[in-house]
Amino acid sequence: MTTPILTSVLDRQLLLQLGDRLKRLREAQGMSSVEMAQRVGMTRNTLRAIESGDPAPSFGNYLRVMSILGVSGDLALVAAATMQPAPPGSAAARSRHARPAVQVLISTDSSRHQAQDLQSLALHEHAISLVRTNPDLLNQAQETLRQWLMNSADSRSVGLWREWENILEHRQWRKALGRTRRAQELRQASPLVMVLPEKTRQAVLKDVRALKNGVVLGDVDHGGGT
Repeated sequence: MTTPILTSVLDRQLLLQLGDRLKRLREAQGMSSVEMAQRVGMTRNTLRAIESGDPAPSFGNYLRVMSILGVSGDLALVAAATMQPAPPGSAAARSRHARPAVQVLISTDSSRHQAQDLQSLALHEHAISLVRTNPDLLNQAQETLRQWLMNSADSRSVGLWREWENILEHRQWRKALGRTRRAQELRQASPLVMVLPEKTRQAVLKDVRALKNGVVLGDVDHGGGT
């Protein structure tokens, strides 16, 4: 049975892959981000978020981009009932032919550091979810940051930690959840992961390792079991 954390990690990876695919399709069709944003009727920041696999844009915005790129039909695999069990008593249900099985292998590309990026994003999304509902954890992260600043002379880290002071104070979480080089650097110098329970941290690491080997979604049991 899929655990809640694995579901979260899988969902994040699927969005990252979708964003990458949409960006590659746009570039293959010779469209700039400015042209695409104008055709779809959204800001470049929203388009950039979609092409980064950000969960914040609405499903409608993702669909509009897919429609312009000519791949909205892919949603038929999700929306159609073709692969669902036939209604009881129907001819299809009485057929001896097994219904078609669909399996999708989800994995990360280690050559592109996807696993590390996914792990970093998943850990921070869990941490941000916790500090949003528990002020004590936010205070803990801020205190950790103060201790780091007092005890380190590393100028590069100090610059990142100063930026984290502002992020924590003003709850500017999106700055740390992007796929830009700066966001990756911020996550590497983050005090937020320190507030995660060890059980949650280990579960995320375990599920990211599983994705490196590949996780199969869909019909695995062909013998009629559940």
